[in-house]
Amino acid sequence: MKDHYTALGLGSSATLADIKKAFRQKAAQFHPDRNTDAQAPARFRAVQEAYEVLSDDVKRLAYDDNRRRNLLDNPAETAREIWHAYFQPLRQTPR
Repeated sequence: MKDHYTALGLGSSATLADIKKAFRQKAAQFHPDRNTDAQAPARFRAVQEAYEVLSDDVKRLAYDDNRRRNLLDNPAETAREIWHAYFQPLRQTPR
């Protein structure tokens, strides 16, 4: 399961204004016309998908409900996905 909050760099208590602001910032950062990194198009699509879900009240409610169930149903797999989602961007950053 994709973590849309992580894609936008937000917590689950984010307001709609927070979501819109984070989307604009991340979309500008990862837009393929502005970012030549090979991962930019995929990251841009993830940001778009996250915004589409989190900015719609009905979709966000369903996503949050599903997210809570996944944490309870398979906590080890969920923790692994969160761990990889957090550290993957850090590994790709040039040193």
